[in-house]
Amino acid sequence: MEDWAAVKYPPGKDCSRKFMQKKSPPADDSASPRVLIIDDDVELCELITEFLQPEGFRVDSVHGGTLGLEKALAENYSLLILDVMLPGTRGFEVLQKIRAKSRVPVIMLTARGDEVDRILGLEIGADDYLPKPFNPRELAARIQAVLRRTSPSGVSEDATSQSLHVGDVEFNSGSRSVRRNSRVVELTAVEFDLLGVFLRSPGKVLQRDELAREVLGRDLTAFDRSIDVHVSNLRRKLGPLPTGQERIKAVRGAGYLYALPEKQKGK
Repeated sequence: MEDWAAVKYPPGKDCSRKFMQKKSPPADDSASPRVLIIDDDVELCELITEFLQPEGFRVDSVHGGTLGLEKALAENYSLLILDVMLPGTRGFEVLQKIRAKSRVPVIMLTARGDEVDRILGLEIGADDYLPKPFNPRELAARIQAVLRRTSPSGVSEDATSQSLHVGDVEFNSGSRSVRRNSRVVELTAVEFDLLGVFLRSPGKVLQRDELAREVLGRDLTAFDRSIDVHVSNLRRKLGPLPTGQERIKAVRGAGYLYALPEKQKGK
């Protein structure tokens, strides 16, 4: 399998660009997902674009945080790819400003081994992250997984327009909306899907690996705290149960449990 370093810096004179041109773009691309890359590495943007376009994506790229923020909010994108290390306005600041106005899915590119950046990005509201260097196939897979979760056509038939009421929380998968005590709770795509998994199995311990496969569409890697950070975000946004008890409990060595409200126990 080709890794990103091999694609970007191929040994010898055999450039791997032709490996990336496997499929022709669809004749009518008006319905194709639009992706915006915000990264100051021009060559990297070009290579990502060359790989994603034959996969059926329409791709734009900008090379600065301020311009990226303006473009992300002014146009209708299906997903953003945002680098942490941007000149001037850093990726985290861009993400914060985007999250203040939009729930567009965001995948952050981070330095390999920089766990602090990954956790901070998820806490601010990124849907997923990918450390550099990376395999372009992995990036495409992450994008597809995020878009499956956020696209109405990606909602399974039995979940379409389904409304769940668990205690003080109302969850509607058709409108992708959440209310607590009748007040709207703004969640990212991952947080929304994670809450849905919990609410369909209240009072049941769910393993971290199980949650990752269900919500992120992938297995957890070593030292991967993605699920833990998303759970932490959910706790903060939803608050405790009306009784004051913790809403989502960590079960040591097992995973997490969404606490069943007292009046629903035994039903």
